[in-house]
Amino acid sequence: MTTSEPKIPGPDHPITIDPTGARVVARVGEHVIADTTMALTLREANYPPVQYIPLADVDQTLLAATATATYCPYKGDASYYSIILAEGDLTDAVWSYREPYDAVADIVDHVAFYANRVDVVVGT
Repeated sequence: MTTSEPKIPGPDHPITIDPTGARVVARVGEHVIADTTMALTLREANYPPVQYIPLADVDQTLLAATATATYCPYKGDASYYSIILAEGDLTDAVWSYREPYDAVADIVDHVAFYANRVDVVVGT
């Protein structure tokens, strides 16, 4: 998808990835979408921290891949999933970098959730 050269995180746009060190639960209402003790906290520039949860700790029966794709010059191409629930779908509520750039390679095989659509609680 991308034709741009990757940008390297640095003083003008720092990115750090660290083990969260606590249990992280993602839920929609009463539905637990993910539950892990292996999450990573990605901090990027002035954005709020984001929890990246191993895909292995996500209830993948609730996910459906979509055709949506975006590009980040620091992380690479993002793919999206909808959360499929009986109450209704949350379209493109989850994203993943399947082949992240080397500077953020730790987030491979992890997903993140839009905080305004999925409750992600650290330290439950």
